[in-house]
Amino acid sequence: MEVFVLEIEDPGCFWVTIKGCGPYIVDEVEYKNLNAKMNQFYDNPYRDVDEVKPLTVEEGQICVVFSEELKCWCRAVIKSIMFCTDHYQMECFLVDYAKYVFVKSKDIRIALEAFMQIPYRAKKCRLYCTKPVTLRINFSENTAKIVPAKRWDSAATRYFKSLLQATTQMKAQLCAVDDNTLEVLLYVTINDEKVCINDDLVSKNFARFEEAEENTGSSADYQENQMSLNAECLPEKIVNPAPAFKPVLFQDKVSTNDETGPAVSSSFFEETYQMPSTDLNENAVSSFQKLGEERNFVFLSNKIEPSSVLETAPVFDNLKKELARKNFVPSFTESYCWPPIARGCDVVAISYQGNDPFIYIPPVLTFLQLKSCYKALPNKNGPLALILCPGWKKAELVFELLKTYERRSRRLHPILIILGQNKEAAESVKIQGCEIIVTTPCSLLRLFDHHGFLFCRLCHLVLDEIEVLFSDTAEQVFAILDYYKKAPKCEYSPQQIIAVGIHWNKHIARLIKEFMNDPYVVITAMEEASIYGNVQQVVQPCTDSERTAVLLKILDFTDNNVQKVLVFTDSVEEAEMVHKALKSDTVFALKFHKECKFNFKYILEQWTKKRHSGTHVVLVLTDDCMQPLGITDATCVIHFSFPSRRLFGQRLHSMSDNFSNGIKNSSVDQEYRKATSVILLTENSARHAPGILQYLHRAEAEIPPKLHEFTTKTLEAEEDKKFSRPLCAYLKTFGICKKRRVCQNRHRINLQIDVPQNIPDKITRTPGCVTILPLHIVHATNYFGRIVDKEKDQYTILAEEINEYFKKPSNKIAAKNVEKLAFYGLCEKTLFHRVQVLEISAKEEENVFFNVKVKYVDEGRTSQVQSYQLLHLPAMFQCLPPQAVEFIICRVKPIDNETEWNPEVTSYIHHKIKGKLHEAKIVHTLGNTVWVDPMVRITRLPDLKMSINEYSVRSEILATGLGTDNPEHITELQKLCGHMKVLDHAKNLEPLSIKEDAVGPENVSNPQNISTQEDSTENSNSSEIILGNGPCDGVAQTKEVEDSTLHQRKCFYPEVKWFQNEETITMKVKIPSVADCKCEFSKEKVVFSACSGDKLYLADLELNQYILAEKSTYVIKDKEAVIVLAKEEKGAWCKLLKNKNHHVSFDFEHLEDFEDKSPFPVGTKKLHCLAAVTEELVDSSEDSGTESDE
Repeated sequence: MEVFVLEIEDPGCFWVTIKGCGPYIVDEVEYKNLNAKMNQFYDNPYRDVDEVKPLTVEEGQICVVFSEELKCWCRAVIKSIMFCTDHYQMECFLVDYAKYVFVKSKDIRIALEAFMQIPYRAKKCRLYCTKPVTLRINFSENTAKIVPAKRWDSAATRYFKSLLQATTQMKAQLCAVDDNTLEVLLYVTINDEKVCINDDLVSKNFARFEEAEENTGSSADYQENQMSLNAECLPEKIVNPAPAFKPVLFQDKVSTNDETGPAVSSSFFEETYQMPSTDLNENAVSSFQKLGEERNFVFLSNKIEPSSVLETAPVFDNLKKELARKNFVPSFTESYCWPPIARGCDVVAISYQGNDPFIYIPPVLTFLQLKSCYKALPNKNGPLALILCPGWKKAELVFELLKTYERRSRRLHPILIILGQNKEAAESVKIQGCEIIVTTPCSLLRLFDHHGFLFCRLCHLVLDEIEVLFSDTAEQVFAILDYYKKAPKCEYSPQQIIAVGIHWNKHIARLIKEFMNDPYVVITAMEEASIYGNVQQVVQPCTDSERTAVLLKILDFTDNNVQKVLVFTDSVEEAEMVHKALKSDTVFALKFHKECKFNFKYILEQWTKKRHSGTHVVLVLTDDCMQPLGITDATCVIHFSFPSRRLFGQRLHSMSDNFSNGIKNSSVDQEYRKATSVILLTENSARHAPGILQYLHRAEAEIPPKLHEFTTKTLEAEEDKKFSRPLCAYLKTFGICKKRRVCQNRHRINLQIDVPQNIPDKITRTPGCVTILPLHIVHATNYFGRIVDKEKDQYTILAEEINEYFKKPSNKIAAKNVEKLAFYGLCEKTLFHRVQVLEISAKEEENVFFNVKVKYVDEGRTSQVQSYQLLHLPAMFQCLPPQAVEFIICRVKPIDNETEWNPEVTSYIHHKIKGKLHEAKIVHTLGNTVWVDPMVRITRLPDLKMSINEYSVRSEILATGLGTDNPEHITELQKLCGHMKVLDHAKNLEPLSIKEDAVGPENVSNPQNISTQEDSTENSNSSEIILGNGPCDGVAQTKEVEDSTLHQRKCFYPEVKWFQNEETITMKVKIPSVADCKCEFSKEKVVFSACSGDKLYLADLELNQYILAEKSTYVIKDKEAVIVLAKEEKGAWCKLLKNKNHHVSFDFEHLEDFEDKSPFPVGTKKLHCLAAVTEELVDSSEDSGTESDE
């Protein structure tokens, strides 16, 4: 394995980082992403620092600290603790950089488990079987002798360092693992000569060789034991490095096997590449490469000389020094992408690391240093470089990296622009002096509406995660590309487009053809290169027993062109079986695997032999023979055994000479392709079907129907495995999960888990509006809190009793044996809470005091506390169930198809609602989760007997411009639930069968309380009702409706607005193109019905006071019916209806009319009118289709 040295103490103790890829190796990209995520998390200004500070620190503790030298947050282990005059100072070892730093105790942060999932970057090593010696001088005998020593001589260390500094390439062969220290043979290349450092130190008398323990003999005479570390001395058993490559914190959590290593994902596009561990037959020629070594492939449209060493990379000096200080080494993809980007060329890069911004940031920053290139540009405001990211989160990451590395360059003033739908926000953006803008496509177009000269100076356009941009916002991206293309160009100014991503997308072809100028296409993922190379992808479903017959059918050639076919198998036995079957069918076939004797040269001769048209050659081989043969001119690859992703790419590389330029040759008949890949998909490999289907879609290949069947069954099986997992948070919050395939949580209803919990019985008996108290804000639409009983809140009584109980010192009894899931008391400032223990670290249980993770069961938040802080909680305080309930606001989601809320919205809502009582209507429950719509803050004025709606939370989110309507939210939940219980707001909870064609919550709610689409933007004027299902308030009984067809027809409740004067009530019923109208008046009720097109509208209104039916009348207009009710007694009505109806609202346009005609004094008349209006707000604003925040 290739390594890079981070720190050297002596030959017996030095730290390296491993380059490349392999079963136990983490790519540098992941470490950079981890570093960026930690910086984003711990630098978050909205985060309470105390939440991430450890309560205690001790030697050996894993933590996160800020390095002043590296200017970033780093994972660390506390090595020692020193007491200073007013604080404790810690010596910490940075486990990813092999550096020691000193930090104050207040600057230590808790290492979250999310940041400890990948191994430490710095691996501690020592030279294998190489021990120190020293020169012992005997003055009495006047002799000097080299003898074994306990520590390394300074001269040996200096020589060791000089060798490592002079090397151009360094590789290590792992021989043993001892206490997480790798024992290695270290090879360096100096002046094109490969040197084994172990041997070199021994030969120069800086060290001695000591055999491994099982072979150790007498070492009394050092000179007799001085030998070379050749292959005969190496251990025969292959060393499993997995234990040393795992973070210490999780060593006991990861199941490993000494023979096979850690378990590997079997997903077609997620499987880690597992390198073969056995060499070919000893008779293979010396040109064979060791199969355990890393081998990278690259597909290039134009020749590029890579820059694999930072010293020669096309990066300006100050940035190079900064990167060198952080021990940065360009990745394989970066080494090919940096040169053309730094020269200002157009580049398309597709790589497994295509989501890493470092592919383009260093060379772009380097080019921007050249001020002379931009002298011809107009002297206007506008950026030189624009970076488009697929979402606000990625944009923030890129912006943070730019701020970090821009400090080493001339001032470029980068800015991050994330705009919502508020025009004022776009108008207020200032871009003067800014030379780099980081944003998203939708935000940029909103900005462009108010800054027309945005593209006039633009020279560099970067498309980050191009496949995501094109899949989610293709229309917006092409609009931006059109603006960029049509913008006035200066003759001598650079024009560059850079597109980087993980997967190929069909729109990239158009990008290259229409907007780029002879771009450099760099593809290091061979399966993606095959799509660009126009390789025909064929999937042949069959049973495992039919594979051989299907193979013979495929090889029944009818093409007159020369065919060179590779049939890949995964074992020697399978290769022999396939070869035998081909020979019996008279197919000329060769075979090659590790047990073949002396036929390497013959195989190559037969393969490379010039053949006439109509002749064919078939080679059956195993995967471990690909590299030695070095075949790249195959015309067809047949995957007889199913490959991993890495092997799939390597197999396709065997046809790379026949890849065509899919962009330039798009006019050629697509039926004729030079290269073909055939996958035999059997029931044993059906679990890979979703990944294959995804790949075929990207390749625009023909998809066999059987593949869809395999995919459906596989996805169902994957869901079955998640049945005990929590319900997906995205599904709950937005109604859908966009990443369902890779999401680890459940997407089905589990009746054992999802039955309603912690919902007070009184609420289920009398559903409707409830009072809720949000206490813990997860994000803009997800909170934890309590449902408060307006009459007698049990928790308020319990809280008072708990605090009264613990006020007595004698009752504060510390918990003796802290148990998981047990309940305890906890004092926080001056208040006492009920908490439940969630986690106790096995390591910490042995200590007297230790940290435990607890959940505040009545608030929903979690925290880390010390065990001694937990108090014994008497049983009388445990009788009341946990009160914390999860609340989710319905029908709103982030704009621009984002999957997470912008922190700006979350922060705003957090400060707006936390700890304040709100009125809300429950529309759905699952488990401990309650969906509410709407959720309104109401302020009551007892002196005036009035209530004022301060705000609706949903409206506040929409008003930020960063949220948008999500009308399908509840519908999707109801489809998900199927036979689950859904709240019926008429009387109680009744099981309802939700049909597949359910179109909204109206299909499962009582008509009286159907919640229309509340909103200032949707203008839903009616809700659908189903008649004939039983009597209910607010809808005419069937016996009162003369037309019997109403029993079978769906009716809609019209929108009604009303106003009044002293003698009459005027109602306006909003119905377009009214026909067949009927209105019946009685002393205390009005029943109105009408048709409009094929829709039937019905309003049954039970009035709050009496009217004169004989004097009441109605008039029909084009878009409304006007009903005038004569009051039995003159005066102002406080409300129109006895029971609230969200379809009926006060008409504010006529508010002043009543005041002008009223005989009351000014103060009184206003009070009467507002009383009616306020009553309407209190009763129905929560359900109203058009919210009133006045």
